[in-house]
Amino acid sequence: MDLGLAGKTALVTGGSKGIGLETARALAREGVRVLICARRETALAEAADDIRRTTENKVVTHSLDVTDVKAIEALVNVIEQKLGDIDLLVNNAGTGTYKPFLEVTDEELLYGMAINFFAQFRICQRVIPMMLKKGGGRIVNVSGETGIMVLNPPFLSSCTGPAKSAEIRLSRVLANEFAPHNIRVNCVVPGFVNTPERFAKWERELAKRQLQSDEAEHTREQWSLNQASRNTRWATPQEIANLIVFALSDAASYVNGAVLVADNALEKS
Repeated sequence: MDLGLAGKTALVTGGSKGIGLETARALAREGVRVLICARRETALAEAADDIRRTTENKVVTHSLDVTDVKAIEALVNVIEQKLGDIDLLVNNAGTGTYKPFLEVTDEELLYGMAINFFAQFRICQRVIPMMLKKGGGRIVNVSGETGIMVLNPPFLSSCTGPAKSAEIRLSRVLANEFAPHNIRVNCVVPGFVNTPERFAKWERELAKRQLQSDEAEHTREQWSLNQASRNTRWATPQEIANLIVFALSDAASYVNGAVLVADNALEKS
């Protein structure tokens, strides 16, 4: 299937690891010139080298803290310098905080909103005018399952769950407002994704220690089983990246304002 992506340009935030890295890799394989952004320059350089080795396509990088308003203000100039213009935006940067409501600090609340919802809002607000000038574009905002459902312990998400919900609502509002301008906006909602850096964070917050590999696999299964209508297999970052790339492609030309849930949930008989 021709996805119609060859020759386009894309910005992927949170592009040095996990879903962001695999999305950038998949786009590069389709002939897209990709700018990946993340906070750590070393991780970005490693990710870019990895993508180049596996796709033979040129990838450019930019160190970006999506919670830094001044850094986001400068993003338009960065895009113009490194890509020239922009066709595709993947707002992937984000995180989750899992702790009881009464233990959430004000700092965690503000950071959770900033790195998730505020970042997507602000980046869209800077990038959409560039797409309008070009005559169209495609945006995928990556949210999370805590934005559409309340999970059982240990995945308590009173802090970042509402931010994930706001990402979904923002995506649908933007899709409606900018559809007449040939800009499609969709939201991908992953379930549990097995990425080393995310699980290490969960270990610190939920298990309170680092787990051995066999113990970690068992723990993931137990956490999954505690959720309603849940298949215990966790997604790979590549599986979520495939959905993101499809949503950006011409193959999804009639998909706009959609909330694309990828969680492998099965009905329990």
